[in-house]
Amino acid sequence: MSKKIIFLFVLTLTSCSENVDLIVYNAEIYTSDVSNTKATSFAVKDGKFIYIGDDSVTTKYSSSNIVNAEGLPVFPGFIDSHAHFYNLGFFTDQVNLNNTTSLRDIINRVIDYDKLKDKKFIIGRGWDQNDWAVKSFPTNELLNKEFPDKAVILRRIDGHAYLVNDYALSVAGIDENSEIDGGEFIKVNGKLTGVLIDNAMRLVDNVIPDPTKDESIKALLSAQDIAFENGLTTISEAGISRDQIELIDSLQKAGILKIKIYAMIENNYKDVNYFIEKGPYKTERLNVRSVKVYADGALGSRGASMIDEYSDKKGYFGIIRTPIDSIKSLAFKLSGTPFQMNTHAIGDNANRIVLEAYGDALFNYRDPRWRIEHAQVITEDDIELFNQKIIPSVQPTHATSDMYWLYDRIGKNRAQNAYAYKKLLDQSSVIAFGTDFPVEDINPIMTFYSAVVRKDIDGYPDDGFQMDNSISRGDAILAMTIHGAFANFEENEKGSIEIGKDADFIILDNDIIRSAELRIPQTNVVATFVNGELVFNRRYN
Repeated sequence: MSKKIIFLFVLTLTSCSENVDLIVYNAEIYTSDVSNTKATSFAVKDGKFIYIGDDSVTTKYSSSNIVNAEGLPVFPGFIDSHAHFYNLGFFTDQVNLNNTTSLRDIINRVIDYDKLKDKKFIIGRGWDQNDWAVKSFPTNELLNKEFPDKAVILRRIDGHAYLVNDYALSVAGIDENSEIDGGEFIKVNGKLTGVLIDNAMRLVDNVIPDPTKDESIKALLSAQDIAFENGLTTISEAGISRDQIELIDSLQKAGILKIKIYAMIENNYKDVNYFIEKGPYKTERLNVRSVKVYADGALGSRGASMIDEYSDKKGYFGIIRTPIDSIKSLAFKLSGTPFQMNTHAIGDNANRIVLEAYGDALFNYRDPRWRIEHAQVITEDDIELFNQKIIPSVQPTHATSDMYWLYDRIGKNRAQNAYAYKKLLDQSSVIAFGTDFPVEDINPIMTFYSAVVRKDIDGYPDDGFQMDNSISRGDAILAMTIHGAFANFEENEKGSIEIGKDADFIILDNDIIRSAELRIPQTNVVATFVNGELVFNRRYN
């Protein structure tokens, strides 16, 4: 039997059964509810599940929209708990530098792009010097030679470093004397190399022309198509402005943007105060009740703030992007509001600072659900500071991307408490999974695979990476569904297939709970539904 969905559109021939908007039957349904309820069918009306049970559904309900899933697995819609949805759409129209093997490879891609686009500002993303034969940061001499009179801004894969040409440095007003807190201008022999780390990137960001409204709408719709194709029905957007939030809201209300967004407000004084004064903003598809803060940078660009020096850069400890006093004061400010504090912390020093600030601010609050985004490197003692008030929001594919150079960067001893998902889950009882796309692949199947199997797509390493911190398949699904909803204060409306909840669900062509390990990365989304509406469908002949 071919693995496909048969969509049957039939007229209701009887008045004895209740008419509903959608019936799905003959499915292997994983509900993600507390009881792990087994079911093979459900009915949907007005965007909600109204029945979950066996295939007698077709005798109890009637519909002009009936789906025979032919035994395929059905899951709640996947929730990406940390991503950059707004940026993803723009990334599709920039220079794709993923999997480049050298600086020359980067230059060639930029040249090819420029021939096609001819833009005043060339923007690209995806390079990673750790994948090259020479693993040191590049310099911009070749870039200057090829592009002497046009700004070129190339973002590292983690989003925490730029490589820019001298023209872009000049436009941004950056010279050898430039300084900035929480960032670094990389120099060699006193000369700028064009590599900017963390807050230093802001000076270039300030001169990049803002996209038009039409460009922003096009980017959002493009990102939505990619998300639905990958089975994502809710995205936690990790840091956007009030203007971007209001554009998303307007598109959702117009019925143009159907994906659901949990928005983290970017940490600028004006936007944060605006939303604190107004209070949380909630619609059917948008939820605004959190603030995104950056404690440090990224490990791959050595911006992560470490307690001890980097193993491969003596005397260097990384960067604190937001002053410690500011982190603490914001924590106390937000603790008196319904707003969640979601802080990017990658290095063990940054995690310690944030955990202590959270602990001080939350001592008298029962259910704040504050989050540490990434929680990558943490000391054994500090892991014990996580609890049910502090949720680790992690991206499992970071572990299987970073494992190639992790020991070189921080040494094997510190690395034992890196990407420690099992320990974090045991401490907090809840863990939320995301991808950090477009930093990593948007595909949540790879999130699942990396968390459970702890290997990359090529099956490396044979015995898995630090398997004592792998997550069971069942826990991984919970981290991508109901735990993600809980981390967004939305567990009563989504994240599981239960009566009364939003009918957000997906159908896969492979049962990843029972599948052989090798088959998991080959799994595809067959169909994605939001509020019972089919928003993506992959048909088989």
